[in-house]
Amino acid sequence: MKNVTEELLRTYFDGNMQVFRHHMYEYQKGLRDLILHTTTSDFQDEMVRILEKNNIAYLIHSPADTKVNVFFGDERCINVLKSIGKKNRSECTDEEDFILGIMLGYDRLKQCERFLERNDKNGMVEVLIG
Repeated sequence: MKNVTEELLRTYFDGNMQVFRHHMYEYQKGLRDLILHTTTSDFQDEMVRILEKNNIAYLIHSPADTKVNVFFGDERCINVLKSIGKKNRSECTDEEDFILGIMLGYDRLKQCERFLERNDKNGMVEVLIG
């Protein structure tokens, strides 16, 4: 394993927080209603502090011991996530996964493809050739 220097940690921290701040900018400017920022758990407290200071609704899921998914944005979007109640996207039904992807602003056509592929694996999609 490489030696982790204080400078390397600071560079990583600064880079990670720059992405987080860019996500905040996109939300505050109305470009996106819901953001998903995946990071290490080391940054969780700082991000929560910033979100609470700016009165932004958020939800945190921990898919792994060292990783966290920080969802933040419009409170209505966060409430939808809470009602779905899944801690990991892989636990979502095909429909929940589709809704989440659309809410996050992912490419609609790719979300449709993903939905159809997931359904096809479950033997649920019939191809109609007309």
